[in-house]
Amino acid sequence: MSLSQLARSIAESPTLRLNEEARILKERGEAVIHLGAGEPKNRAPISAILSSAAKLNTGDVKYTPTEGIPSLRKAIIRYTEENYNRVVAPENVIVTAGAKQALYNLLYTILNPQDEVIVLAPYWVSYPEMIKMVFGVPVIVTPEDGSFYPRMQDIEHSVSSYTKAIIVNSPNNPSGVMYPASFIQEIVEYCERKGIYLIMDDIYHKLVFDGKTQISAYAYSKKDKESTRVIVINGISKLYGMTGFRVGWVIAPKPIVDVMINVQAQTTSCTSIVLQAAAEGALTGLQSPVDALRLTLENNRNVMIQELQSFNGVKITKPDGTYYCLPDFRAYSNDSVGLSKMLLKRALVVAVPGKEFGMEGHLRLSYATTVKDITEGVARIKWAIDPASPKDIYIGERKLVRDWL
Repeated sequence: MSLSQLARSIAESPTLRLNEEARILKERGEAVIHLGAGEPKNRAPISAILSSAAKLNTGDVKYTPTEGIPSLRKAIIRYTEENYNRVVAPENVIVTAGAKQALYNLLYTILNPQDEVIVLAPYWVSYPEMIKMVFGVPVIVTPEDGSFYPRMQDIEHSVSSYTKAIIVNSPNNPSGVMYPASFIQEIVEYCERKGIYLIMDDIYHKLVFDGKTQISAYAYSKKDKESTRVIVINGISKLYGMTGFRVGWVIAPKPIVDVMINVQAQTTSCTSIVLQAAAEGALTGLQSPVDALRLTLENNRNVMIQELQSFNGVKITKPDGTYYCLPDFRAYSNDSVGLSKMLLKRALVVAVPGKEFGMEGHLRLSYATTVKDITEGVARIKWAIDPASPKDIYIGERKLVRDWL
């Protein structure tokens, strides 16, 4: 069977693969604890549900304009003004089937074959693969000091005449760290000076803890909405915990949006009107669900950090936001893939290997779950890898004895 070489070169999504493995184990009755998923336990906001249901009740579920229904785009414009202090026009907005499609369509729009995109490690697993899927070249920049904070000098050394864009995700998946305002200012000014697109993946931008706030890249742009090099991607999945609704958007200069509309028209045509109605309801309804989710995540973050501090040798960088932390397990293993597989097999705990995010020896652990799962999941990890922990543990109704250390 002849298949595309490009398609065969694209890596499998590790998080989706682990989700499937965990689902199969659960169906077998195994007591799996999932610390890998970026999906909270909350319910969708009632305003989103009612808005979606109202559209369904009309029975008028048809195509929409490719760029999104006018009322949702108006809500996104208002959201951008309120949260970014930036006034944009309808022609600067396109609604997509999730922020993933937003990023892919954007990369397809701006990249020529062999154009390079700077990706800051640790990075979301899909960035390099999406870049390769549109014949671009991902250039990974890893902090030399082993931290999760990029340095401008490292980025500048990696920029070449082929560099078309830099992707910044802050707060960051998988580390949870938020880049300092001084760095955001530097990179905005650098990109606008060099004519490089700065793609801001802001999907977690309001899920920030400890009273902190994310600084918008627009705050440092000296260009107007049509000449700025800053492009913002956002959506409802993470902010409202509406992962299954698959609605995202892009804020960009009109020429970019115009081409993105053509790309989307030839692929998905448009995002479902029922889901767009839900997104509009979320954006225009009471915002208390966002605060409730943020407070829950902050508490869960605190519990996870406390539990991880009981390990000997595990290094933890306290997350500023998001759903995740990325502890360093190299005191126990330098092979994060092997460690992840062992934890799933021995302890029935799902953890995503750091290698997939450009940080070997780390594990991404999600605290977008219950406190019970966090405490029990971390206890199982400790039992499985720490010789100083008790040899016996109960997993479900079974008593297990560690005999491999």
